[in-house]
Amino acid sequence: MAGWVLCMTLVLAALVGAAAGETRYEKFLRQHVDNPRTSTLAAHRYCETMLARRRVTAPGRPCKPSNTFVHAPAAELVAACSQAPDPATGFHSTASALSLTACRLRGGDTRPPCAYRARQAQQHVRVACRDGLPVHLAGTYTAPP
Repeated sequence: MAGWVLCMTLVLAALVGAAAGETRYEKFLRQHVDNPRTSTLAAHRYCETMLARRRVTAPGRPCKPSNTFVHAPAAELVAACSQAPDPATGFHSTASALSLTACRLRGGDTRPPCAYRARQAQQHVRVACRDGLPVHLAGTYTAPP
């Protein structure tokens, strides 16, 4: 039993160390960019699979209420940072609508295992930028006609 605890402690320490060395831009890419879209054996399990694979959800941590994966090249999100920010929000928007999957927590349980509802859409993406790179996905929207 002590050996198992030591092994788990070392694994968790390695994961924390890897996450600590990641830049905010790298974290943004890990949590929000999936291009091309990963195909899974069960399409309805896309959110659960991707959130676990990308270490957005993990045992012992609460389920994230929502997360969006953008299925476009990272360069399109970086390009949004060169656009003038919205004066009201300070966020930058993509020039065109992008393919995305929006994941929303299903049910009221916030502890793993996490169950999500996936919705595919074509929408503009709002990001917060630092040093010309996106570091936070602030939301999505459909442009008015």
